[in-house]
Amino acid sequence: MNINNFYNTLNVTNDTDLKEFAKKSGVNFRKLKYYAEEMIYPNRSDIDKILAVTGLSEIELQLRLGHINSDLMKLLSSHSSQILDILKVDEQGKPEKPILKFNPIFQTELGKLYQEDCIPLIRSLPRESVDLVFADPPFNLNKSYESGMNDKLTKAEYLQWTEEWVLGCVDLLKEGGSLFIWNLPVWGTHISEILNKHLTFRHWIAADIKYRLPIQNRLYPAHYSLLYYTKGEKPNTFNGERLPLEVCRHCGGDIRDYGGYKDKLNPLGINLSDIWYDLSPVRHSKYKTRTSNELPLKLLERVISMASNEGDTVFDPFGGSGTTFIVSEILKRKWIGSELGPVDTIQERFRDIEFHEKVIKDIQEGKNKLFTDEVRKIRIKNNKWLPETLKNSPNGNSKRSASVKQIEIFPKL
Repeated sequence: MNINNFYNTLNVTNDTDLKEFAKKSGVNFRKLKYYAEEMIYPNRSDIDKILAVTGLSEIELQLRLGHINSDLMKLLSSHSSQILDILKVDEQGKPEKPILKFNPIFQTELGKLYQEDCIPLIRSLPRESVDLVFADPPFNLNKSYESGMNDKLTKAEYLQWTEEWVLGCVDLLKEGGSLFIWNLPVWGTHISEILNKHLTFRHWIAADIKYRLPIQNRLYPAHYSLLYYTKGEKPNTFNGERLPLEVCRHCGGDIRDYGGYKDKLNPLGINLSDIWYDLSPVRHSKYKTRTSNELPLKLLERVISMASNEGDTVFDPFGGSGTTFIVSEILKRKWIGSELGPVDTIQERFRDIEFHEKVIKDIQEGKNKLFTDEVRKIRIKNNKWLPETLKNSPNGNSKRSASVKQIEIFPKL
């Protein structure tokens, strides 16, 4: 349902007409406006009032507003042949959308960057040719970007545009390929509705990043959604990742009490969960290469390492500052991407690729181990347990090496 459909259904063209309809129907003007702008199907009592004024049946109202519930879907399915005949007549004479060819504005041995709108670019690429898609689209927050564009659309316009590029990305994915979409939770719910009809849901990953101030009369918005879907029953690639044990950054001590189970912790670290607490906003001037929000290298390193292998192809339809491309290049993935705005920042990052290689190396050296080298030194200094001090103890209380004292004994739970 979009605002134009709602207004057309009520036979109104402006606020003056809408106020007149509100008087006739007895439905509050602000409620009518809310239904239209937020694409909300009216409450039962208001539906009856709207039907009385318009003379429509509820099925016709649902069809006009695009509100297709399961009962209406069954009815449409039972009349599919007749509907198809109508659609064929309606489509006659309409020209097909041309498939354009584009030339990259920048490329490396592994990747190609196009300074183009992502939707025609997606149409130009071979279907089922990509192993991994990562997308960080505009959030529709009335923000001006370096391209000179402003992303404030109506809700209906934004969702229509979203559906078009999302389905295009679905077509690009190989069987077993993975798709990740980074957005605000409010839009994640709508994108999931699209994807659930085409791909297999894997995870709704909550990334705990606090960019904004608390909003009055609302919960503090403190996370972004990262949707993770695959094409087909299971992914071709899933390289599990483990994180170091969470410890006090000052003394290196345990934050959680693992009791008598410390000796059973995997020496490679703790399983990565679907809540990511270790991603920070890009604030350092060396990392932050554009005025709009930039995704941290750790996020893309994690996604690309987890869901692809060397030689696989990664596609990003919203290049931004080029984080996906620089990480793909460093991790030896082929990559394709588009960015509608200026691309000089992306090219500059590739000229400074040694800096990013060092950051990626540090990220990779800090995972798949129970304690980082730095934390180990702090724990030894402060007489905290380490995996090797637990090896020979059935209850997790073995003697320490000469530099580490006896650990405290915890009873089994």
